[in-house]
Amino acid sequence: MNIAIVYRKEIWYDFISVWRTPGFVLPALAFPTVFYLFFGVFLNTGAASAYMLVTYACFGIMGPPMFNFAMNIASDRTHGWLTLKRLSPMPLGAYLLAKLSTALVFALVIIVALFSIAALLAEVRLATQQWLLLALVLLLGTLPFAFIGLILGFTLSDKAAPGVVNLLYLPMAFLSGLWLPITLLPQVLQHASWIWPSYHVSQIGLKVIAMDQGHALWLHLLLLIVSTSLQGVSAMLAFKRLT
Repeated sequence: MNIAIVYRKEIWYDFISVWRTPGFVLPALAFPTVFYLFFGVFLNTGAASAYMLVTYACFGIMGPPMFNFAMNIASDRTHGWLTLKRLSPMPLGAYLLAKLSTALVFALVIIVALFSIAALLAEVRLATQQWLLLALVLLLGTLPFAFIGLILGFTLSDKAAPGVVNLLYLPMAFLSGLWLPITLLPQVLQHASWIWPSYHVSQIGLKVIAMDQGHALWLHLLLLIVSTSLQGVSAMLAFKRLT
């Protein structure tokens, strides 16, 4: 069979599988949308809404890759499905790319929904290139969270994965300044926010609309690249332990 067909089918079947799981779809799409409607539209407009658009969009794109990788890979491991796939001629890359593609589709839906709400209801006005660049930053920003989910999926059981993901996902969002401006947090937590990839993704996004904290772009990019690379190495080591 043509290798491209294998990749395409795996991507399609993974998306259908996830789309038929209401417990994943509804929270992934509803949480960032509802939060932004309440805090970014009903309670704020203009510049505050633009700021919250970036932070809540970042919050929204964190969930799909972390949950899709961690929960589904852990479940596939537990039920032997991952072993069967590894024994089949299908390349492992197709399996991982399918999960990343599904996460990107959900992230794109969240981005379009929040952008539409911001433009139509919150009076957020950005230049076309700002909308496009912000969307690109957010889509690329799913990668570090995919690696986090990958590590958890290779190391946790299917019962432990959902709880551990939530223990990481929600505090990470809060401590990165995604729910309220980072400057409102205690000074020690503001310094600690630099360890979280979500902080750097949000600051790069805020830099697009000139509302970031003013740190150099290269510094955020460097720390993201280093942390994502380390996560990738950790994921490979976790996979090798499986073999």
